[in-house]
Amino acid sequence: MTSAKRKRRLVIFAVITAGYVAGTIVATRQGYTFGWNVAVRCRRGHLFTTVWIPGASVKSLRLGYWRVQWCPVGRHVDLVRLVKDVDLTEAERAIAAAHHDVPVP
Repeated sequence: MTSAKRKRRLVIFAVITAGYVAGTIVATRQGYTFGWNVAVRCRRGHLFTTVWIPGASVKSLRLGYWRVQWCPVGRHVDLVRLVKDVDLTEAERAIAAAHHDVPVP
């Protein structure tokens, strides 16, 4: 591989990484959280917790701010999105915490 090709790949990798970092910073400042037990809502309105790590997914298909994954509440595959913790009531937080999607294999 030539030096120019390596340099181009490094630049592309750096731009993609910077995009994920910037997106994560913006989302965090807007009140979203990331990690192991993050509240999400499917299109049918079901709340549950899942693993949500920006730029990484093992059990879902990433689509920007949304993911296609299994909803353990409605027992269906659906489009899910992050939910801000401050937008949930205590009862909704308890419902989300009681339902966690399938663990990572």
